Amino acid sequence: MQRPAEPPPMAVRRQCTDRVLMVRPATFYSNPETLPTNSFQNALPVAPPDTLAAAQREFDAAADALVAAGIGVALARADADAETPDALYPNNWFTTHADGLVVLYPMCTPNRRRERRPQLLAALAAEHGWRISHVSDLSPLEEQGLIVEGTGSLVLDREARVAYAALSARTHAQAVEIACRELGYTPLAFHAHDPAGGEIYHTNVLMSVGPTLAVLASGLVQPGPDLRRVFDAIEQTGKTLLDISPAQVAQFAGNVLFLDSRGGPRLAVSRRAWKSLTRAQRQLIEQHAEPVICAVETIEHVGGGGIRCMLAEIFLPPYVPAAPGA
Repeated sequence: MQRPAEPPPMAVRRQCTDRVLMVRPATFYSNPETLPTNSFQNALPVAPPDTLAAAQREFDAAADALVAAGIGVALARADADAETPDALYPNNWFTTHADGLVVLYPMCTPNRRRERRPQLLAALAAEHGWRISHVSDLSPLEEQGLIVEGTGSLVLDREARVAYAALSARTHAQAVEIACRELGYTPLAFHAHDPAGGEIYHTNVLMSVGPTLAVLASGLVQPGPDLRRVFDAIEQTGKTLLDISPAQVAQFAGNVLFLDSRGGPRLAVSRRAWKSLTRAQRQLIEQHAEPVICAVETIEHVGGGGIRCMLAEIFLPPYVPAAPGA
């Protein structure tokens, strides 16, 4: 199977999809392998016995809320034998694209690498009628120590073909360049740090891009050329800017996802994040998308990832059988 030589024209590019994949956790606890690079994660010396059950209840309620809002949700189960406590964050190991391309990404830690299940994607494609035309496996970059963790590392403006990337131990500049060449995107890499001076581990905790609105914590982006380039790109793509504070980032207000639905544009946002926003910020969001508010406090606190991380966007085209005799 050959990947199309050119990216789809602007007229058929979509920033948002109305379909996502969610992976229900089979194990869930604070991942010791990712803890050193994720300041949003909270280490629990002994996880309460009901932690998994609480995460599963939050997961199920979030999936139901999205379906009720008109979003198509494909559900999968984590591999119970793989011991992958972050498996409910599938957006890090793959992306899908409108030309049928699937990209598999290099992951930072061994137990997160076990989350990659291309056979699961193939099975889901067959079940839901999606067409996979080509799989690009970038995971061998791990052998060179080059990491870029899907749409955790890359916040994609799919219409403008720009990939925003906050460089960190999980988002290496060279890996970003390689991924962007494969995708046909222009990389826009920058440095970002939390108030304590630590690297922001994933771009999607401080930034999200919708068709008409961009969410950004500009106060965390390195001042000077980095910040100017981000501001310029947002302005050049004609998007309104919602600037959020570092304190709101800590409440996962940057970890949101713009989606389509049969009822209009939606924004998946956690209850904790929504409560952190001011009235004016909420009103601005509501001018661009209807919020779908999901209560995922256990998942955020223990896993260090929010509702956006739980949603892997599906942009694959429908499978069309060949005509008889073709």
